[in-house]
Amino acid sequence: MERTALTRLDVSRRTPGGSRLARRMRHDGLVPGVLYGGSGEPVSFAVEARALRTALSRHGAVLEVAFDGGRPTPAVLKEAQRHPVRGDTVHVDLVRVRLDQPIQATVSVELLGAEDSPGVRDGGVLEHVTHTVLVEALPTEIPESISHDVSAMSIGETLLLSALSAPEGVMLLGDLEEIVIATLSPPRLRLEDEEQEIEQETALVGESEGGAGAEDAAAEKPADAVPGDERE
Repeated sequence: MERTALTRLDVSRRTPGGSRLARRMRHDGLVPGVLYGGSGEPVSFAVEARALRTALSRHGAVLEVAFDGGRPTPAVLKEAQRHPVRGDTVHVDLVRVRLDQPIQATVSVELLGAEDSPGVRDGGVLEHVTHTVLVEALPTEIPESISHDVSAMSIGETLLLSALSAPEGVMLLGDLEEIVIATLSPPRLRLEDEEQEIEQETALVGESEGGAGAEDAAAEKPADAVPGDERE
C-alpha cells in the first residue's frame, strides 16, 4: 500500500472576482481556487489546469502549495467543483494541514483475487458494495488505497469493514461490524434463461387452463346428446 507523497503545486495569488473573471481565467487554462484553514486567512489563487490535474491524480495527495514561488504550505483537497457536462475542474478548495497532526481522509478500497475465490469459480457474483472508507492518520501516512484479498471468499459470505487491515498508524473510522465492503451472492440466471423460464411457465399455465376448459365443456354437455340433433 503506497502512502501519500508530498506534491508541489505552484499557484498565483489573485484578487477575488465575479463569474466573468472566473470564466476568463478558465478560458486561459487557469482554475480559480481558495486556500483556507489553520491559522492563516483565506487566500484566493489561480493555478494552471494541467498542473492541478497532475497534482490531484493521486487520491488523497498532500500538496505543497507555493504562492508565486514562495515557501510552500502543506494542504489537502477539500472540494473540487466540476463542470456538469465536460467534467473539467472549475473551482478548487484547499485546506491547510499540519504534518504532525492527524487528519481524516477518504481512501479507496481495492479487492484482490476475486477470480480465484471458490464462490466466483462456482458461479457466484461478487458485489463490491463500499468503494471508499474514511480513515484517520498523519497527512503523510494516509494510504492511496487499502487492498484486501478476497480469493478465499465462498458463496454467501459477507466482507465487513472490520476485516480490512489498515497500515500501521492508520485508523479505520465508522462502524466496523456494520459497514459492508462486499458480498458474494449465489449465481444469477442470465436474462435469456429468465425469459425461457417465463415462457415455459406461461406455456404450462396455458395448457393447464386449456385442459380444464375442455373438461368443463364436456361436463356441461348432456350425456344423451346426439351430434347434429340440436334444435332451435
